[in-house]
This record gives sequence, structure tokens and C-alpha cells, in this order.
Amino acid sequence: MTTRTKIVIGGVAVGLLLMPLIGFWMSLLVVVGIPVVAYLALDPGQRRRLRHLSRKELGR
Repeated sequence: MTTRTKIVIGGVAVGLLLMPLIGFWMSLLVVVGIPVVAYLALDPGQRRRLRHLSRKELGR
């Protein structure tokens, strides 16, 4: 199993665990918001490199 697959499975698990506690929309906000905040935390140069990489190259 690749690292990316493990991250996706972990994100889905966290979303499913949070859903009964905080509701569907808030858990969806957490699952979507964490990657967005992580992307925005990157330097402009890192964002540029990330945009130019293909999906296959991200797993390296």
C-alpha cells in the first residue's frame, strides 16, 4: 500500500469518526480544510513545484 493510499484511508476514517460527533458538514469541512490549510502553508516556490508535478510523481 502506498503512502498516499494510507493518507487517504486515514482521512476517510477521521471523517467517519467525526461525523456522529460534530455532524456531516463540520466533518466534511475538516476533511477538506486540512489539505487546503496545508497547501496554503507552503512557500510560493513549493506551491509552484507542486502544481507542475503530475500525480504519479507526487508519490516519490
